[in-house]
Amino acid sequence: MHTVIYPGSFDPVTNGHLDVIQRAAKLFTRVVVAIADNEVKNPLFTLAERRLLVANAVTRLPNVEVDILTGLLVDYVEKQSGDAVLRGLRAVSDFEFEFQLALMNRKLNERIETIFLMPTESFIFLSSKIVKAVAKLGGDVSAFVPPHVQEALREKLAQSPP
Repeated sequence: MHTVIYPGSFDPVTNGHLDVIQRAAKLFTRVVVAIADNEVKNPLFTLAERRLLVANAVTRLPNVEVDILTGLLVDYVEKQSGDAVLRGLRAVSDFEFEFQLALMNRKLNERIETIFLMPTESFIFLSSKIVKAVAKLGGDVSAFVPPHVQEALREKLAQSPP
């Protein structure tokens, strides 16, 4: 396999996401981080902001690209000449949801495989949702996100009404 697509909302990108991206970059010729336009999740950052935050976090990985994903994932994978979809798994609850998505994607396009990677143990609990909650309450998120993401969170939350 040469090209893997790693879709997600990345609102914001965390060190857990980056762990998965770095490991995927060792396994695949090309990794496309596809930032999904998922308004259901009420994102804190715009698509353009999320794309920039991820792009700044992966600058040292020459085989990693960052793009915006709209529409069906399987259509996007085909457009990118992708071989597989990469998904991160943290817990059993993730597996149930991800398993359903993988099976649906297989029904839509049986050529596209789904590959699951677990983050390093130190990031197994980490999610963007938790990072945002801690940051909103004034907590230190420096161990969970890159410095530029921490600063972006600080700036974004300072603009948000309480």
